[in-house]
Amino acid sequence: MAVSMSPCFVQTAAELSIKDIHSIASVNGPGSFFQETSLSKVGLHIHIAHDGTPCPSSTEYTSDLFEWSDTDENIDYDDYPEGASIPLVTDSDHLAITIVDKSGVHSLSIWYCHCPGALNRDMQLFQASLFPASFTRPKTAFTFSVLDDFLLDNLECGTSAMNYYSKIRRLTSSIFPLMVPDRYRELMRTARQWRQCKLYKWHGFAHKDDEPKAGDLTLFCPACPQLGINLDLSTGTTTQPDDTPSWLFTRTLVMDGNFKAEHLHPVNPSDEVPLMDGLAFMVGDERYKSNLSIAQDRVQKSDCNNHHAVNQANASRQKLEATGIGGCACARHGCFVPHSMVDFQKGERQMNMDYALSQALNYNTDGISCTITFYDINCQYNKFFKDRITSSMYLSIPFGMDIIPGIGLWHVHGHQDSCYVRYASNFIHGTGRIDGEIMETLWASLNIISPSARGMGTPHRKEVLDYQMNDCNFMKMICITKFLCRKFKEAARGAAESKLSFQNINETAHPDMVILWEAEEALAQANRLEDPAAMDIYEVRLEKGKSPTRKQQELHLLQAQNHPDHLVTGSLSRRGAATWLATGLTIEESQVSLSRDMKRLSRHPTDSQLLRVARLRDKLQTRITGFLEMAPTYLGFEVNADEPDSPVDRVHNSLDEDYSDLNDRDHNPDPEIHHTSILQPELTIIPLPSNLGMVRCKELGLTDLMKEETALHEGQANDALHAIRVHLGDKAIIFRNTVRSAKSQASSTMAWTQVRSVEKAVNLNARIYSKCRLQLAKLPDHDLLKKYLPLKKEHLKASAAVADPNAQGQRDATLAWFWCMDVQGDTSGNDWMTEFYRVNWLWTKALCDCWNEEVILVKHEMQWSINFFNHKAKQWLGHKDNAASTGLTGHACYAARQSQIYHQLAAHAADSFQKIIPVTQPEGPVG
Repeated sequence: MAVSMSPCFVQTAAELSIKDIHSIASVNGPGSFFQETSLSKVGLHIHIAHDGTPCPSSTEYTSDLFEWSDTDENIDYDDYPEGASIPLVTDSDHLAITIVDKSGVHSLSIWYCHCPGALNRDMQLFQASLFPASFTRPKTAFTFSVLDDFLLDNLECGTSAMNYYSKIRRLTSSIFPLMVPDRYRELMRTARQWRQCKLYKWHGFAHKDDEPKAGDLTLFCPACPQLGINLDLSTGTTTQPDDTPSWLFTRTLVMDGNFKAEHLHPVNPSDEVPLMDGLAFMVGDERYKSNLSIAQDRVQKSDCNNHHAVNQANASRQKLEATGIGGCACARHGCFVPHSMVDFQKGERQMNMDYALSQALNYNTDGISCTITFYDINCQYNKFFKDRITSSMYLSIPFGMDIIPGIGLWHVHGHQDSCYVRYASNFIHGTGRIDGEIMETLWASLNIISPSARGMGTPHRKEVLDYQMNDCNFMKMICITKFLCRKFKEAARGAAESKLSFQNINETAHPDMVILWEAEEALAQANRLEDPAAMDIYEVRLEKGKSPTRKQQELHLLQAQNHPDHLVTGSLSRRGAATWLATGLTIEESQVSLSRDMKRLSRHPTDSQLLRVARLRDKLQTRITGFLEMAPTYLGFEVNADEPDSPVDRVHNSLDEDYSDLNDRDHNPDPEIHHTSILQPELTIIPLPSNLGMVRCKELGLTDLMKEETALHEGQANDALHAIRVHLGDKAIIFRNTVRSAKSQASSTMAWTQVRSVEKAVNLNARIYSKCRLQLAKLPDHDLLKKYLPLKKEHLKASAAVADPNAQGQRDATLAWFWCMDVQGDTSGNDWMTEFYRVNWLWTKALCDCWNEEVILVKHEMQWSINFFNHKAKQWLGHKDNAASTGLTGHACYAARQSQIYHQLAAHAADSFQKIIPVTQPEGPVG
């Protein structure tokens, strides 16, 4: 606003509020322009009492000045040109207080009240919505709005105090920002005090005389069961104990560490003053350090995979006071648990996480007898956890509480195979549908401010982290209604789909087997707490040797030929036929491999490539020639596969469509390579019984030879499937150990080269299997095609598939048939099909149970959330009544507003939940 000088300006300006602070400009003579100036230069005096009028008890304004007590200015104004365009805030004629606002830094003449009984100057500034930088002789003050703006910027954008104040200086003077007084340190100090004031006010400690205890300055999850807050075990949902699942009132926690929240050693630790040590999320410093001083640092040797978190106990960085933070959060809704966040000194050690978990297990867990904990290395961490608790005077867990260990679904795939069924949430009753990895998402908000907190003092850093975590929980609280509505819709849909899937598989199983499987499942769940290995019933249990290889089949046929009965009745001319047939199958595999290599050649291959192809063709042709020379011995006639009148079927056997071009670049063939005048042994039809045809074989009396070829093809199919499983397992290991750990372009290139090499092997064996299956289709008197199903591309598409049923991304999907068992077999001849049904029955039932649990849990969480909001509203209503009875009008109004906010949250939640509850009805676990 532009203001021209007039006799009445000072009088009218005195009526302005502090909230009206903004820059002004004055006209510098006729025909000139507006120039920025300070309010004090044009004679503005602000009286912060008596409704903006001068205090009748004050003397001349100049006699009311005092010595400055805040930071001295280090600005040399001689370095800058004179002129009104620079808003000087220090003027010897109008000594004033520096006010920092969102609009910039201002110089204002503040007149205080000097009446008898008047408040101190700092309190008068507070009443004027100004936060003084010091409490004795304030020289600088910050408006409440600028402090709120800074804290919000710090929360949402990670803006540091230095960057924020730099912005304020540029808003004040875009040309000479360095002339604006530096109040960065004052901003840091007042922001700390402002955070403390806000937390005390939000949690009702301005309305009561009680001192806050550990974790009192926080919000926790509204949807987790908390006795006396959102849960009353004597009424409500538990009036029918027979219908209440035992797992309903279970606390689910997730533990994790964050190594980006580092902290440097403080410069002056003796000068640090904590404002709310242990009152929020970070644990109290003294007791935590006392626990660390007596805790024994035992380096535990992992009997699972080489987990970094277990073996990095001696990790240390000399410049860091804390190498990170760790703690606990609600696993279902992602709310940090109050007073359960700790600093790491030498990496993520058990002594650190023990203290965090101990505090979390004791926070609002009255009436809760079971807790499920998810931790990256729980298979090792949980083994001796209770022993460590018992041996420490600073650690405790509620009496009689059972702790069921779990591992998040992302981390569990880095463990040994057995850890999946023992610790994955899919097989833990009472978890519903959670992945146990939600804390990884919570670190994202903390990582925004971690860089700016790295160099802060120790108490200041903890307060910043506390405030950030409290805001994270606040956002979870106000969004819980939308979150639960979405979860309920997903749960209703998932429960319906999984129920149908389970009914389909349950109806195909024999009733006696179902009874047996149900008993196995119940026993495993009952014993999992004492013996996690009891959950191994969910794994595929295969006996070696059930699937005969081609060599075993050939050996069996040769042994049968040497049997006395065969020597009497068999034809001597057919002796050795099994070996001859096996040679033919090997030649066909070589043809498949060479055909694939030919397709991968470019239009203009190099001489080296041409020479390699020529050698392979020559070698293959030699083997084919030798094979054909032996053909009359076993077929009874000479065979020339290249003659037009050859008895061999001239139709070339193409592979299944899914593998006709699997992962091959279909380049245009070079005429020089594929010319018909050039010998192409890869296209020669081998005179096996399957290629001769059933009619021709019967005319020649080759029925026994067809049976032998069928047996060899069965072994060939088993070999191909085994190779596929092995190579897919190798591929997963390469991804896990090589690709993900590659730190440079060179190492990444080498890793992906290994992956492509393994993919080639997988694709080759897939082609061999498909070729084998085509040949089996031409042979009579067997039902092996029911056992060996078609192989599809999608069976091999999952890049994280491993040589076990624990691959990522298969939480909701059944396993590919060749993973679930060695190969599918006939239940009358072996247990393959029985094992296949057993495992799939258990997994499908576990999936169905999880979805049904999710429906039940979400419905109860909806009611618990409403109860939580009503409980908070009732609390604030009590604060309002107490404040009104003592004459604290402002306190009463604030409490009434807070109560109304929680009433609105409760009403909104109840209305939203009522709209979607009729979608479906919850069901208990199947069986």
